[in-house]
Amino acid sequence: MNRHEYFNLFHSIDRTDLKLLSSRLKSKTFSKGEFITVAGQVQRNLYFVIEGVQMSFFDSNDKSHVIAFTYPPNLSAIPESFFMQIPSKYYLTCLTDSKMEYLTFEDLQWLFDQSQQIERLFRRMTEAVLAGFISRHIELHSMTILERYKAFCQRSPHLLQLVPHKYIASYLGMDSTNFSKLFNSVRV
Repeated sequence: MNRHEYFNLFHSIDRTDLKLLSSRLKSKTFSKGEFITVAGQVQRNLYFVIEGVQMSFFDSNDKSHVIAFTYPPNLSAIPESFFMQIPSKYYLTCLTDSKMEYLTFEDLQWLFDQSQQIERLFRRMTEAVLAGFISRHIELHSMTILERYKAFCQRSPHLLQLVPHKYIASYLGMDSTNFSKLFNSVRV
């Protein structure tokens, strides 16, 4: 899926606005294990994942708690840190080598001033991120571990081969032993 097709999933922008937005994009690569953002740091860039898998997480009581995974063609950032320009409360790291395009916070604000359609596009993208976080919160509190596992496998089956299972278990709110049992016995 190219960038224009991805944007059209949220809001259609014309070629002029796409060209304007593209003119502000920069490229960056990250190595596996490299941090994009650390706790206490302000997220300055909003990334579009071209290749790779990233993970946001926080540590508490000597344990990592996974918040989200990002992969193509999605956005990757600590949303509240980026959009409010405040220090992050958690980490964003690369689980695989990753290739990204990004916009700085300042460039995005400039684009908003230039084009109502670009501003609307990013508002709708932000709304989709918020809706995803709410759905995930509901899943964690209303579904059994089996239901969460099956939903994950339907939504992101490729991650089962790319992400260490301990991180998927954390994301699903279960211990690694339960995840391993489900992985070895449940066919989706």
